[in-house]
Amino acid sequence: MELLTKELIQELLAVNQAPCLSLYMPTHHTHPENLQDNILFKNLVQQVEESLMQKYSTVEVQKYLEPVKALVNDNNIWNHPFDGLAVFSATGLFKVVGVHKSFEELAIVADSFHTKPLRQYLQSLDHFHVLGLTLHDIRLFEGNRHSLTEVKLTEGTPKTITEALGDELTDKHTTVASYGGSGGESSPTHHGQGGRKEESDKDTERFFRVVANTIYEQYTKPSGWPLILAALTEHHSLFQKVNKNPLLLTKGIAINPSSVSPDILANMAWEIMEPEYNLKLDRLVARFEQARANGKGSDDYKEVAVAAVEGRVDTLIVEADRIIAVRVTNLVTGNTQKKDLTNPKVDDLLDDLGELVTKMGGQVMVLPTGKMPSEKGLAAIFRY
Repeated sequence: MELLTKELIQELLAVNQAPCLSLYMPTHHTHPENLQDNILFKNLVQQVEESLMQKYSTVEVQKYLEPVKALVNDNNIWNHPFDGLAVFSATGLFKVVGVHKSFEELAIVADSFHTKPLRQYLQSLDHFHVLGLTLHDIRLFEGNRHSLTEVKLTEGTPKTITEALGDELTDKHTTVASYGGSGGESSPTHHGQGGRKEESDKDTERFFRVVANTIYEQYTKPSGWPLILAALTEHHSLFQKVNKNPLLLTKGIAINPSSVSPDILANMAWEIMEPEYNLKLDRLVARFEQARANGKGSDDYKEVAVAAVEGRVDTLIVEADRIIAVRVTNLVTGNTQKKDLTNPKVDDLLDDLGELVTKMGGQVMVLPTGKMPSEKGLAAIFRY
């Protein structure tokens, strides 16, 4: 299983060795529901095989399918904590990606990989991280409007104050008397030498600084997602002080994160994220409407295709659940032609345009149907 990152998408986009096999499917965590996952995967592989048979010989088809079919008996793949699975296979590349979101079933063979669902998952419009922080340890969650899932921290991420500070941690045998703090976490009062509390405060500041820097480098920067802090009220100002993560939201959740369930934490996080999400969408739609009024925007796929190959698309907005069986037949003129999606050279036009725009330095946003500024499945803002 690979972690989904922007770099992984770039690696997929760099492959130009046809055929490129892309499979997406929903998966289940627990038995017996997860027994159906293997059956669904076999059905998707069958669809891929039927598509490949239109162009390639039986020997070639079996060669292309060999690494994919090997997953059927790989228990490590089917016993996992993810809600969605994506498999990508081409000569010289094979990737299996798990995400905490249920993908729609999809099997596509084309000249390039189908990456639109990955783009939607990674984009920061409604995705976010929640950092659960106490004086002693941390927990990280990733979520969207629907759910919040704890992230298994990498080996390089300190999970406790001892791991974070190591030899720099002040003598652990400080005498401490604890009094109940808000949300259920105790606030320590230090007795003895006056320097003890000062050293403890320095430990806390150093701990928060290490956590802030590590979470930024290991999780926020690769994903581009906003970060919400969940901690006791008195810890927010210190964390904001040492933080250098530009995606940490000013507003956080004032609670001991260990005292509530992930479901409650998810609801509290979405209350903070929803206004941010709606504001970003409103601004994006307004930009398109203004651009179209000024002759610098369009929702006509033929016009957008020409602009895409010319590098004129600044921002492309595509509909998440729409697939348009059209192929860009000429990467110089942008000419398009309607095709059958089962053709092993044809992908979704929206996915192909997204790939073109990305390679030309443009931005691609994948939106749900109800948020689209057009009923045609796409909308583009031109540079000129």
